[in-house]
Amino acid sequence: MFNSDRMSEELRALKVDVTRLLSTAGEEMFDSSKDRAEALADQIKAALAELGETVSDEQEQLQRLIAERPVTSLASAFALGVVVGVMLRRH
Repeated sequence: MFNSDRMSEELRALKVDVTRLLSTAGEEMFDSSKDRAEALADQIKAALAELGETVSDEQEQLQRLIAERPVTSLASAFALGVVVGVMLRRH
């Protein structure tokens, strides 16, 4: 009728099969995640490169503006410093 040895053998075989399946699925999930992470890293690198170019262009424009109007630039920086100081003092 009920053969406990056979049931134990089948459970061990099932355990081995499940372990093998989980291992394979885990490796596939890792590879897939790794590929997605690399693609995301490439997108971030491209966005940072573009941002760097934009900042460089803006920096050149800002330097020109400051060179053309040094007194106005100094007054603006002073006013900004006062505003930030007042805001920080309140908090």
